[in-house]
Amino acid sequence: MEFIVNAEKRDRKGTSSSRNIRREGMVPGIIYGSGTKEEAISLNKFEVAKHLESDSFYSQVLDISLNGKKQQVILRDIQRHPAKREVLHMDFQRIKADQKINVTVPVNFVNEDIAPGVKIDGGVISHLITELEVICLPGDIPENITVDLIELQIDKAIHLSELSLPKGVEITLLQHGAEDSDMAVVVIHKARAEEVEEDLSAAPEASEVASDQKNDESNDKDKDKESEE
Repeated sequence: MEFIVNAEKRDRKGTSSSRNIRREGMVPGIIYGSGTKEEAISLNKFEVAKHLESDSFYSQVLDISLNGKKQQVILRDIQRHPAKREVLHMDFQRIKADQKINVTVPVNFVNEDIAPGVKIDGGVISHLITELEVICLPGDIPENITVDLIELQIDKAIHLSELSLPKGVEITLLQHGAEDSDMAVVVIHKARAEEVEEDLSAAPEASEVASDQKNDESNDKDKDKESEE
């Protein structure tokens, strides 16, 4: 998916300037990196809001159109208001097609419902990692990393080293070579006793309600007979 972000160059900097820019319906930001001078920019907040609806916007290569010229960048940071959640500031990093970069992408879990540990043994899935930092060329950035649970058994896990990665993509953690870097991504464990008890306790309650209703109906019939006599 291609993203084109329209930006305007701004000369004003600082907190007060950024506040004024927001009042004008714009979002302040900066573009940096690749040995080029940092540039202060402003973006239309409605266009930004629309782009942010797509998960891919956070990890894919973006084209920023600034003064009629396009620059390829990735989103490095986004600051939001703690209460209103409105975007306060955005940081973009320039990239070069022939230089690898580190980028965080989401993890996409598939075939959860038919995993043997769930379908056959009634296990519970725990997602231990939901996003991964990978290193690759800008053109190789994946939209997500797929984790397939089709063969996952009860009390078993899928680790980083077991993931199927797109060509040219490496997991940053595994590059360090530490023994504890091969972390579990997802695991299926047995349902806790409390969960089983909750399921079982729901059934008697339902039968008790039904029994009470039958008793009430029986009492009503007895009363009707007495009144007829």
